[in-house]
Amino acid sequence: MDKDNKKVKTVGEGVKFDRIRRITGYLVGTLDRFNNAKKAEVSDRVTHATK
Repeated sequence: MDKDNKKVKTVGEGVKFDRIRRITGYLVGTLDRFNNAKKAEVSDRVTHATK
């Protein structure tokens, strides 16, 4: 809040977004239309820790 007790809006606040991932060269939001091989590729990925 600022000094006049008004809420300060953060950039991007209230904006809904979906996760986008790159799978074998395609940018996708969901895996609904992928075959079993591409779904297996996603599940076989290694998760790297972030700092």
